Amino acid sequence: MKKIFESVAQLDKNCYTDYNLSEDILMEHAGTAIYNYIKKRFKKSKKILIVCGTGNNGADGLVLARLLYGRYDTTTYLSGFMKTGIGKLQAIRLAKVGVQTIDKIPADMQFDVVVDCLFGSGLSRKLDEKYMAILKQLNDTKAHKIACDIPSGLDNTGRPRPICFTADTTVAMGALKLSLFADISKDSIGKVIVADLGIDRTIYEKDTTYYLLDKKDMKLPYRTKANTHKVSLGHLAVVCGEKVGAGKLCAMSAINFACGMVTAISKERITNLGDNLMQNSSLPQTTTAIAIGMGLGNNYDTALLENDLPKIIDADIFYDKNISTLLTQQNIVLTPHPKEFVSLLSLCGICDIDTDTLQDDRVRYCKLFSETYPHIVLLLKGANHIIAYDGKFYINPHGTNILSTAGSGDVLSGLIGSALAYGLKPLDATILGSLAHTSLVKKFRRGSFAVKATDLIKKIRKL
Repeated sequence: MKKIFESVAQLDKNCYTDYNLSEDILMEHAGTAIYNYIKKRFKKSKKILIVCGTGNNGADGLVLARLLYGRYDTTTYLSGFMKTGIGKLQAIRLAKVGVQTIDKIPADMQFDVVVDCLFGSGLSRKLDEKYMAILKQLNDTKAHKIACDIPSGLDNTGRPRPICFTADTTVAMGALKLSLFADISKDSIGKVIVADLGIDRTIYEKDTTYYLLDKKDMKLPYRTKANTHKVSLGHLAVVCGEKVGAGKLCAMSAINFACGMVTAISKERITNLGDNLMQNSSLPQTTTAIAIGMGLGNNYDTALLENDLPKIIDADIFYDKNISTLLTQQNIVLTPHPKEFVSLLSLCGICDIDTDTLQDDRVRYCKLFSETYPHIVLLLKGANHIIAYDGKFYINPHGTNILSTAGSGDVLSGLIGSALAYGLKPLDATILGSLAHTSLVKKFRRGSFAVKATDLIKKIRKL
């Protein structure tokens, strides 16, 4: 689990005041980090374009240009006169080495590597036509594209203003930034690498409320105790409603994961349920957790919710006007997609927004919800899962578009529900289920369009 920060400005200041590291030293390390990345992956004499702005991000680029000069065929574009003292100093150093800068990017440019050092993470304004034209030109090249700190054009929430550099690799300076994990920017970030700036990250980074989930944070529920039976390993009750297929997918997912028993709850007989699943019209006495909402519809027995059992809640219940009463309970996990979350925010009296507004700043609205219901575990689905609980936020960026298939969310509910029934605490069950869900895609060919929810379920046993 890695730390994420909204801003690293204070972390940089700590380097100056606490460790006597100058801005110059930090900048040298920033340029060296990108230099080492290029040196490791590209042979001598490759053609490299460094595109520099007039602020400190551009100054990082000037350091890089100085380091590359002599080893690579380097072209350095400078968009104007450097505005900062350290930037002017880097420009003087670059000139003394013998590097000439250009003020116009060649229209017929053919480079092996393009490095974006136009803007850092502090962009707050809309780009003008000059910079939009530059970014469009850079994005059209077939070169390997590297962003310094953050792709230029993204603001602090990860929104393009209105476009951004599309990187193959982003070298984040000092620490991970929250803006790198917005859904809207996922296709522009590429692989993220963090550069140390003169001290190790464990020293540079301080307290935060944001965390990036790593694949190794997935602690699978291996069974080590010998004296067990199916009930002692947990019993999940999956409430099946009008669209019974959603409930069946949830139940099939759950029985292949942590708990020992899964019962589908329905007053109507469910056909082709599967040999490993049971059916009942009411909650079995041995139930240890409930999954409800998937394909539920509007007509269901509210008595199923009038108990203290842990619950995973999804889909149709997020449109139920009585949900605010349910949220007074403990041990609740909610897994809405954006449209469902917008409805939930409205029904809870938190705010009235549309899905576009939510997607522009997903973390903000997860914070608003978590401030109102700190005891609830929220997982907001999307290109990146955001998990909110008690003022802390966990981001899972490992999903791919392979998960964009009908029933994928039901599989996720089954994984989390199974972990809840097994006995994990709601936050731990949600983190485990989320990471397991995104891990199911790793054996499929990248970009596959034929994967279905049932294919995902078959992969659970191979985690």
